[in-house]
Amino acid sequence: MIRNYLITTLLLLQSFVLFAGGNETIVIRTKIYCDHCKECESCKPRIDNSVKYLKGVKFSKLNVEEQTITVQYNPKKTTAAQIREAISKSGFDADEIKAEGAAYKKLDDCCKKK
Repeated sequence: MIRNYLITTLLLLQSFVLFAGGNETIVIRTKIYCDHCKECESCKPRIDNSVKYLKGVKFSKLNVEEQTITVQYNPKKTTAAQIREAISKSGFDADEIKAEGAAYKKLDDCCKKK
């Protein structure tokens, strides 16, 4: 009985390591101009949704105070460059990639540079 328990535990541990392994985390610098973006009904969902639906993205978190977006992803399914491009297409800067002009114009006025 103990042997079966040990085998099951080892198999579960191995599958967890395989599942969790290989993911990467990047921290992307952005520019947040409004003081309420974290709760804003426009900004936060726009940023979250820009990467949430990319294949391979596990999670993203916006940190307004540090002006960063942390993204955990599977590099076999997407790249850091694709993540930055998706954020840019939502109207926000992503490291060296500037916000796409048309998307930036669609942001609420409070979310634009003053």
